[in-house]
Amino acid sequence: MKTNLKKRHVHFFIEDGCLVRTVTADAGDGRAYTHRCAKDIFETVAWAMEELPREGDGTTLMHIAKREALPFTQVNVALEFLKERGIVDVRHRRCYPATQSVHLDAMVEFHALAEESKPT
Repeated sequence: MKTNLKKRHVHFFIEDGCLVRTVTADAGDGRAYTHRCAKDIFETVAWAMEELPREGDGTTLMHIAKREALPFTQVNVALEFLKERGIVDVRHRRCYPATQSVHLDAMVEFHALAEESKPT
């Protein structure tokens, strides 16, 4: 029976205008998965995070997906990217804005990653 990928490598890149997250097992057993997030959904998640106060109850992946009527997996990809880039903080399993302008910072990181992802 396969277990979760506890030790793993996560890689983000932009492909066909979508944010792509690839997770590969560290064990070298070939297990991997890839999920995508469309740019418009990424922006919606960024706006949803920006609307939150920096203090208070925060939000969750499920809450954003349900409130915005977005696919769970795409919201997860967006939030994981925002967490990795320091734009969203997690405290007690809840997400909080980590910057003054979440949407602006998110789009800067998205476009910077798109430039890195271009073939040379």
